[in-house]
Amino acid sequence: MRLPRPFYRLPVRFDAATLRAEVAALPPSAWAQHPNQIAGNSSVRLISVDGGENDDVSGLMRPTCHLAQCPYLRQVLASFGVVWSRSRLLRLAPGAVVPPHADINYHWFNRVRLHVPIVTRPDVRFYCGDTCVHMNAGEAWVFDNWRLHRVENPTPEERIHLVADTSGSAAFWQLVAQGETTNASIHELPFDPAALDVQPLTERAELAPVMCPAEVDLLMLDLRGELVSSSESPASRAQLARYHALLDAFCRDWRQAYALYGTDREGWPAFAALRDNIRRASRELAEGLMMRTNRVAAHEVLEARVLRVMLTPEADLRPRAPGTRIRSSLVAADHGRHSEGARLREPVFIIAAPRSGSTLLFETLARSQHLFTLGGEAHELIEGLPELQPGAPNVDSNRLEADHATESVAARIRAAILGKARNAAGEPIPATGEVRFLEKTPKNALRIPFIDRIFPDARYIVLWRDPRENLSSIIEAWRSGYWKTYNGLPGFEGPWSLLLPPGWREMKERPLEAIAAFQWDTTYRIVLDDLGHIENERWTAVSYAQLVGNTAATIRDLFEFIGVPFDEAMERYVQSPLPLSRYTLSAPEPGKWRRNQALVESALPTVMHTWQRLRAVQFRGGDQAGTWRGTTVTLRSDSHTVR
Repeated sequence: MRLPRPFYRLPVRFDAATLRAEVAALPPSAWAQHPNQIAGNSSVRLISVDGGENDDVSGLMRPTCHLAQCPYLRQVLASFGVVWSRSRLLRLAPGAVVPPHADINYHWFNRVRLHVPIVTRPDVRFYCGDTCVHMNAGEAWVFDNWRLHRVENPTPEERIHLVADTSGSAAFWQLVAQGETTNASIHELPFDPAALDVQPLTERAELAPVMCPAEVDLLMLDLRGELVSSSESPASRAQLARYHALLDAFCRDWRQAYALYGTDREGWPAFAALRDNIRRASRELAEGLMMRTNRVAAHEVLEARVLRVMLTPEADLRPRAPGTRIRSSLVAADHGRHSEGARLREPVFIIAAPRSGSTLLFETLARSQHLFTLGGEAHELIEGLPELQPGAPNVDSNRLEADHATESVAARIRAAILGKARNAAGEPIPATGEVRFLEKTPKNALRIPFIDRIFPDARYIVLWRDPRENLSSIIEAWRSGYWKTYNGLPGFEGPWSLLLPPGWREMKERPLEAIAAFQWDTTYRIVLDDLGHIENERWTAVSYAQLVGNTAATIRDLFEFIGVPFDEAMERYVQSPLPLSRYTLSAPEPGKWRRNQALVESALPTVMHTWQRLRAVQFRGGDQAGTWRGTTVTLRSDSHTVR
């Protein structure tokens, strides 16, 4: 939450010794690694979604089993009389830091973070903007987390704070204001043995499927109030004006769509299209635009504060929050929306490891009005069926075999596609005729036998990326916390990010670089083995380097392979550099993987064999500029030479 001052110390004080005793009594297993993988940072979840071991910020908040063991912590939280969202104990190891960052996402627009230091030393410093403070044990502080802030613990002891999120009541904010007066009396709150059953209030409200126009307007207005250009040139001022116009036009179109559909599922594709259109336009137009206070890039704030939360995962046809079962809304779609005369022919599946560039390829191919999609990664298409979710009988990972594709499962998946798919113009599948469907979900790389049982004529585009780049990107994805997919996996501490290959249990207590290499290597090893059972004319391979380095020729070849017209509109589109994909974490740059060079190179030997197999397929016949469709090839791991 943006505040007038960097720091506010509230006129309350708690018994730090009692708090330290409660924290010391927690078992070591209660401490989890920081969700962004920041070295030396760990936490104990006190209030979380469904009271589980997760770091999510959206959902039904409940006290965890750890908070149940800490009666004084409950009294401290309850004493403020506010409703709490995600709340944790945050521990900073000796010599560790919290690097500079600004909290820009939707969660923080209306919430502030309360700090109650429990274990600290005078040399621990908290920086916010250009102000630095030390927070004494037992005090209570709030700060402006919209500004850049960081923490340093140069001491030989750990630092532990109670850190709790709330929007705050009127009385709470009056208390904050009182703390700034010189004659404010300090209210002491010792432990009360008679209040062992007290419980803090926790958030129960959940997001609507579609954000209402009034909230969109509010978020955009606040963003525009902070919007500045890195230059004062006439061209920059004109760009800034165009960006304001873009945001204003979007708000008007969103309101019109809401007036037409409300939150009805019929309108979800239209809302998603509006959101995706401004996402693409903003990435190009926002170059050089930033926030006045914290200098964060304008598009990054638009993405985190607005675009990612305008539609819930259900309405966006993407996976639900980690650790929750996915309701079968997609696969239970109204089958009457399509005619029995429509038939799926040769559906196209992009097969790739996560963070390999598959979204960029998908978004490029999906511009063709001859292809129909579900709007993005259709995790729910398969995992919307409870019997196909990891943890169901005979499903231990994202790996699915042909036997999982029962007649009932196949019928529901086909019906979901026919009932929900749209082309680039937003048009539904026609009542009759043959339909070409395009899908891209990294988990599908582990499901080729399953997919092939349902669609025996399916075509597969295998996309791969130099593992040095890909491993680095996977590491960054885990650190970011944006791609958490599963929580509470047996024997695995903390949330799991990205796809879940078979053998994941062996990754217990392994370093992040080993997990990234495991995900990359296992994915492509399984893909190559599975392709050995697929007719060569039904699959092709292309590298990310080809996609970005020789875009026009590569896309033209792929359209030829899938048998879809490469029309003039597509020809014009691929003549220019491709825009960043919707899931870009940071802008690409040459040698970016070297940010994690030591980690990547330590893991690289474990993926070399699979990397050689991919190169053998990719570069068969010496043609390294285009894609290849083989004529005779053996790809199984026991005999992988190309013939």
